[in-house]
Amino acid sequence: MEKIYDVVIVGGGIVGAATFYKMASRFPDLKLALIEKEDHLAAHQTGNNSGVIHSGLYYKPGSQKATHCVQGRRELVKFAQEYNVTHDVCGKVVVAAEDREIQYLDKIFNIGLENEIEGIEKITRDQVKEIEPFCEGIAGIRVPCTGIIDFKQATRTMVEVGLSKCKQADVFMGEKVEAVVKQDGISILKTNKQQVKAKHVIFCAGLWADKMAKKDGVKLKEKVVGFRGDYYELTDQGKHKVKHLIYPVPDPAFPFLGVHFTRMTDGEIECGPNAVFTFKREGYGKTDFSLKDTVDALSYGGTWKLFFNNMSFGINEYRRAFSKKRFLETLQRLIPSLTMEDIRPGRSGVRALLLSEDGDTRDDFRIAHADNNIHVLNAPSPAATASLAIGNSVVNMAEKHFGLETLV
Repeated sequence: MEKIYDVVIVGGGIVGAATFYKMASRFPDLKLALIEKEDHLAAHQTGNNSGVIHSGLYYKPGSQKATHCVQGRRELVKFAQEYNVTHDVCGKVVVAAEDREIQYLDKIFNIGLENEIEGIEKITRDQVKEIEPFCEGIAGIRVPCTGIIDFKQATRTMVEVGLSKCKQADVFMGEKVEAVVKQDGISILKTNKQQVKAKHVIFCAGLWADKMAKKDGVKLKEKVVGFRGDYYELTDQGKHKVKHLIYPVPDPAFPFLGVHFTRMTDGEIECGPNAVFTFKREGYGKTDFSLKDTVDALSYGGTWKLFFNNMSFGINEYRRAFSKKRFLETLQRLIPSLTMEDIRPGRSGVRALLLSEDGDTRDDFRIAHADNNIHVLNAPSPAATASLAIGNSVVNMAEKHFGLETLV
């Protein structure tokens, strides 16, 4: 008899893995499956992000980003401790380089208090120097609960633990869902290798969230647009200039946190990322191009409104993307002693943003129930940090709409 799964999760990034783990933990008797189009987990956004366990400092109090980040951070650290995932709660400093930034520093400090972020404190120029001797700033915020983690390892571990808890669970790697067909209340997922039947599907498709929603018949006005972030890393002669994590005060008019310094779990120090429009959804190289992806993004009015609303910022980001000297100048705002010999080109990542028709990228996390299925439509940063909390919310929604108790 052909197997019909109770729930299939599409997407093997950390949000899909966390949902798989949470579903397996709460409903261990389900027929459960995870489908990932690559041959390994965490292949895209999860495996190419900055590796930071975010505190929740920047997000509007009461928003899903704020509540899920704070809750998810605490749960992620406990998970990492329990299952020996490489991590370090090392803390970070957010540093104001000039007087005009003090008002924004005060604002995010107050947001941090409202979001109940433990241990945050304002610090002076001298205290910044005590924590990061090579950093130059006029004031700062110390955030002791920020950390670093190996998100790839965390993702793999979530799936492994989920498999151990749910005996009827399967994981299909290297299978791309190419079509979704509805038949007698069942979703038939047609992959490049087989057909997988499910009573319910949870789509955690990241960069392809809007495309998968469309395949599933969901009418979505917004469109996912990708932004590439390029990193540099400190050479051996420059590594001693960064001890922990150093962030600038973010520009409130732009949806990214700015170029920052991050000590990674493998001992490397990364600097970045910038943020430039990518001409390919999974384009990690500066010259990567897909005509289909480019036409798709540039035929959408929201993309052009974003460009026009952030014209000067976008031009500067592109200049930095192709100029090591300009990238260095940005880094020198916080660490003036850095030289060209202290940095070398590193990796790149691509971030998915669900872009509204008016060009606004500041949409909250969005999870939608549609017919028999659930779609995680928007999960940009801090989604990796918040993944276990997002997984909880998805499973709660599934429990409410899928009638999971009756399936087992």
